[in-house]
Amino acid sequence: MSLTKERKQVLIGDYKRGEGDTGSPEVQIAILTTRVAELTEHLRTHKKDYASRRGLLAMVSRRRRLLDYLKRIDPQRYLDVIGRLDIRK
Repeated sequence: MSLTKERKQVLIGDYKRGEGDTGSPEVQIAILTTRVAELTEHLRTHKKDYASRRGLLAMVSRRRRLLDYLKRIDPQRYLDVIGRLDIRK
């Protein structure tokens, strides 16, 4: 259920903006999106896991704040990220 080190390194490699970049908004959004997808699958089978649901809502809120920040700072990067992650419809 959790994000493995290898998977996290792949995400960082795919979304980093430069060498040694591990904390840019794009990387954080990609990691959160992966965690949200995994937790959503968990909650489909465990419908009464309310503690995990609360954690999911917190992750979605954190991702939303990062997306708002990215949209405010650089709208083109925002559009690239949501396009690559297929977040918006």
